[in-house]
Amino acid sequence: MKIYNSLTKKIEDFHPIEEGKVTMYVCGPTVYNYVHIGNMRPVITFDMVYKYFKYLGYKVTYASNFTDVNPKIIKAAEELKITEREVADRFIKAYLEDLKNYNCSEIDKRPRVIECLDDIFSFIKKLIEKDYAYAVDGNVYFRVSKIKDYGILSKQETSDLISGSRIEIDDRKENPLDFALWRKTDKGEQFDSPWGKGIPGWHTECVVMINKIFGPKIDIHAGGVDLKFPHHENEIAQSIALNNNYIANYWMHNGHININNEKMSKSLGNFILAKDFIKEHNANEIKLAFLSTHYRQPLNLSNKILEEGKSINNKIIAALKSANLELNINNDGHIYTKEKDILFEKYMNDDFNTPNVITLLLSLVKELNQEIRNNGKEILPLTNKILTITNILGLTYPMPKFTEKQKEIYKEWENARKNKDYEKADIYRQKLIEENIL
Repeated sequence: MKIYNSLTKKIEDFHPIEEGKVTMYVCGPTVYNYVHIGNMRPVITFDMVYKYFKYLGYKVTYASNFTDVNPKIIKAAEELKITEREVADRFIKAYLEDLKNYNCSEIDKRPRVIECLDDIFSFIKKLIEKDYAYAVDGNVYFRVSKIKDYGILSKQETSDLISGSRIEIDDRKENPLDFALWRKTDKGEQFDSPWGKGIPGWHTECVVMINKIFGPKIDIHAGGVDLKFPHHENEIAQSIALNNNYIANYWMHNGHININNEKMSKSLGNFILAKDFIKEHNANEIKLAFLSTHYRQPLNLSNKILEEGKSINNKIIAALKSANLELNINNDGHIYTKEKDILFEKYMNDDFNTPNVITLLLSLVKELNQEIRNNGKEILPLTNKILTITNILGLTYPMPKFTEKQKEIYKEWENARKNKDYEKADIYRQKLIEENIL
């Protein structure tokens, strides 16, 4: 297994911290609004990563957070005329509904900031005690100048980071790059802290949650490429300060989504809400469109790529439906089992090369269709191989076991056709279509 490590900018062999186990954390949404389709790319990408590690036999612990304390939530509460907790709860519920509609896995941990405030206080206190942070007028800032490796993830010098980024101007900071661990506020939701009323800084929350759930270091930390700086860079800085490590051995970042070759974002106003997009395209089609581009590359969402996803999905559906019919009628029954494939593992072990996996999938579909036409003996293993791969890609294809009544209708249809009783055959055929057998 080889993974591209964003930290080293190299393809590296994967070696977990603990043999047979994988710990992974993916940055989740700030829950002040509905998520757009761009936010679904890391979800779909790392759901696939999660499933593949489990397929390989690893015991995987996967966590993804909710940022449910944030200035954006305070602003949304004002606009919606409800409390911040009601805003957070509303959009957490909406996000979980999106995940369900996109057939994404249930994961192990979904921590919320509101549950971790005491841990955040303790974390910040330790940074102050070690002189990596300083309190000014009810705010607490991280002292970036003490981290010689600052910029290691974004691969930039601190002077370039200052000039090339939107740095918040604040005269209370010792350095423009210093970032808030605790923010004083008298507006909206606020919490009592050792430094006065306020809310935690965004960059502190994820480090604290990782430390609380997993300990000081994990195998994989992941998210969208836009999070590299400042969010992930600032997470690393805090982890260096307290734990003398980079939080994770492997950093993985998916490319962003473009609409007509322009990055999708709420600030640009060219976004498509995930909840609306799923009404126009089913989950399988969307995932096939997404996974047809390597996860690290930008994905230009177009009608062409969505049509290709739909076409591939239809080919898989047709083949599996025919196989299911064959297995139900002409076999004593069929049991789904994981079927290994050497090429599949070769592609996935090459930094999750899903475009090659989809090409393989289409070749397996072609083989399956040939076996069905020839009444071959490889129908079940090929079917299981396809289902194994599609399951890891997050695609769902039902393979129902026929009832005795359904089998009887099918046999009556075959007899009617054999006897050239086309009127009766049409009646049975319609019943089979209604039962989703044909």
